[in-house]
Amino acid sequence: MSRAPLPLRDDERLIFALDVPDRVQALEWVDRLGDSVAFYKIGMELLASGEYFQVLDELARRNKRVFVDLKFFDIPATAAAVIKRLAQWPVSYATIHGWHPAMMEACAAANSGDMRLLAVTVLTSMGRADLAQMGIDREPVEVVVERALAAQAAGIDG
Repeated sequence: MSRAPLPLRDDERLIFALDVPDRVQALEWVDRLGDSVAFYKIGMELLASGEYFQVLDELARRNKRVFVDLKFFDIPATAAAVIKRLAQWPVSYATIHGWHPAMMEACAAANSGDMRLLAVTVLTSMGRADLAQMGIDREPVEVVVERALAAQAAGIDG
């Protein structure tokens, strides 16, 4: 069963995307924004730097909230193991791919902390032609609704 969203203060309703290539640039943004931003998304580009968890730790040290946007997808046991380990970090939200029911169920079951899981149903860069190349001959909105309902049924939080 999915859980309610985490309560957010007014200053946490804006999530700033730290889509930068390294720790130095990420922390420059955090310093520049100061108290005006309390919630940050960190994604794949920063992960490739090798400094991802250093930034996550620094955000936590500064009492910032963290949204891990890595869109996890793998066999259910592996994805669940990642979620179990990630739940040990100070993470408010994390993304997984939202179209494999068994994987979503495993991730939801492994999420023992306060972290909320968000299912990415269809990437915003994808249109009908992209879906057709994947063997899905429907409008993106139809696929989004179907996958969102499946994610909810699997116990994903959003």
